[in-house]
Amino acid sequence: MSAANSSSGETKVIKSDCILCVSGCGIDAYVQDGKLVKVEGMAEHPLNKGKLCPRGYNLVEYANAEERLKYPMKKEDGEWKRISWDEALDTIAGKLMKIKEEYGAHAVSIFNGSMAVENIELASFTQRFKGAFGTPNLISVESICFRIRVIAHLLTYGRFTSEDPETAACIVLWGNNPDQSRFMWADMIRERVANAGLRLIAIDPKRTEMAKLGLHLQVRPGTDVALGLGMLNVIISEGLYDREFVDQYTIGFDQLKEHVKEYPPEKVAEITWVPASDIKHAARMMATNKPMCIIPGTCSLAHSGSALQAERLLCIIQAVTGNLDVPGGWAMTPLVKLTDLRIPVEEEPVGAAEYPVFYKTWGRPVPYGQSMPWADQVLSEKPYPIKALIVTGGNPALTMPETRKFVAALNKLDFVAVINPFMTETAELADIVLPACTFLEKMGLGMVYGINAGLPYLILRKPLIDPPGEAWADWKFWTELARRMGLGEYFPWNTDREVVSMLLEPSGVTIEQLEENPCGIFYAEKNYNARENFGFRTPSKKVELYSQALKDEGHDPIPTHREPVQSPISTPELAREYPLLLVTGARMKEFTHSQLRMMTSMRRSAPEPFAEIHPAAARDNGIVDGEMIYVETRKGSIQMKARVTEDVAPRVVSIPHGWAIANANELTDLDARDPVSGYPLLKGLLCRIRKAN
Repeated sequence: MSAANSSSGETKVIKSDCILCVSGCGIDAYVQDGKLVKVEGMAEHPLNKGKLCPRGYNLVEYANAEERLKYPMKKEDGEWKRISWDEALDTIAGKLMKIKEEYGAHAVSIFNGSMAVENIELASFTQRFKGAFGTPNLISVESICFRIRVIAHLLTYGRFTSEDPETAACIVLWGNNPDQSRFMWADMIRERVANAGLRLIAIDPKRTEMAKLGLHLQVRPGTDVALGLGMLNVIISEGLYDREFVDQYTIGFDQLKEHVKEYPPEKVAEITWVPASDIKHAARMMATNKPMCIIPGTCSLAHSGSALQAERLLCIIQAVTGNLDVPGGWAMTPLVKLTDLRIPVEEEPVGAAEYPVFYKTWGRPVPYGQSMPWADQVLSEKPYPIKALIVTGGNPALTMPETRKFVAALNKLDFVAVINPFMTETAELADIVLPACTFLEKMGLGMVYGINAGLPYLILRKPLIDPPGEAWADWKFWTELARRMGLGEYFPWNTDREVVSMLLEPSGVTIEQLEENPCGIFYAEKNYNARENFGFRTPSKKVELYSQALKDEGHDPIPTHREPVQSPISTPELAREYPLLLVTGARMKEFTHSQLRMMTSMRRSAPEPFAEIHPAAARDNGIVDGEMIYVETRKGSIQMKARVTEDVAPRVVSIPHGWAIANANELTDLDARDPVSGYPLLKGLLCRIRKAN
């Protein structure tokens, strides 16, 4: 669909949304003569309410980036050569069909990056092609990211819930730094701490600026489960739990009560580095200041080494304190019903056999495989060979754990194609690269994702400008590729508008309604009595504090502290060589994962990565602030500047991810995983530092 036109010199203001991250903030886009000239926050949007982060305010630079891919290209003798879309599609179709004939459909794999999380059209059409072609092997960044929280909620509640913190009396930021990742909540928390008596707890190895506003628990990375169990010990032993909710809506409380007796605060303090007095204080604050809302970081617990059990523990705390399904706690907002484009494939994807709890909950499979074993399967060709990969909306050569192994797997494949707006590190390794539209150049369906207050809200994303060169929307790529492979019957749609209308069909909302309401609409009301109206969709129809499903799979039915596969306790010999704990993925408000580092405005604010280290660690290693240092694990070494600060725990090194010049995933380890879900240990690997020459 073409962008909205304006007469010469006229400036048109178009309501839309930004999906450079999962927030989906509303924007007012000023378009003049076919160019985006200014962007402001949409005042009417229920989440950002007229404000934007630095990325949103600089969308004009993003829209006009010189680095954009404009034409399909093929690599010949190590050099890129421009080709037509017809040649590109014919080549890809031919390669995939040949591989399917020789090795089976499962030898073709697809990777969805974080852009597919925010872009329902991209995600839906990838799923459609996967099923039409017949491969089970769609892998996604969500298999190392947010999906584990969904699984924990399904196991415990039978449905997903969202944080609803705006009226909370107590907020717990568990591994969450909204100053860098969710500005609208940072603003809300500051205002309510100052003016409404909000009690704030921050659980983080780093004392963030927000942590300075309340009680800070500087937890040892990888011990969140122990900390939570210590809190429950206090809450239950002192009778501070919500008896009415527990009696009426939960099962397994007696087992939980016995279990947490093993975690008195004094014992937990030895495990977690958090003083017993602070554990008790935090537990009492959480139980007696209602409503209470825990806001976890998107990936903080997922990367702790006990991903599923840590996320489940938060579900248990929220329920036992009676802060589930209430305003200011966690809400069970109705999810919008959209057309499901998936076509079933009987064969299970990579990782399903190894991590059945990740793959299937209550008989419902997740829509992709577990990506962590993918590289090993490509390299070993067991249980069967994987020969091709198509990458959409992501940059796995930089963002997936253990870069060297992942890149080795990419290089072993017979064929790699990438569709992306930019020439990423992954695209550089591909055989064919295809130019994709950004969200500014195509129509789409905007929704406030589940980690944003559970707002039952939809907005029509409008094409603001025309794409550069021959860039295509992702759905069009999958459609045209399928038609060349004889699969056109599964892809009858021809325009953005047809796609959005089709997705909306089960929702009760029409595209005409969204066009008539450019600021978006609420498709439902927030619901704070879902437990009575819909019930908990677990086998028991209650909150399952004790999970028989996990026990049946051989895992702890109640979260139990297990040391990560690497830690000073579980691997003391390795810890003698690597005495510090590495936390990767520190958020920077200028970037989204590996995106936007080509933008001058963002680099002006954040020109380079840095390793945050405590003065004691700096002193022990002869390092001063601003010096170049090496950060090393048993997997590799990278170089960056040291930032010496007392805000980080004495034995912790914190680094950001997504930088090609100092790639955190040169240090991470594909074998260091949560044994239940397969999620990587990215926050708590053993490391060391030394001064660079």
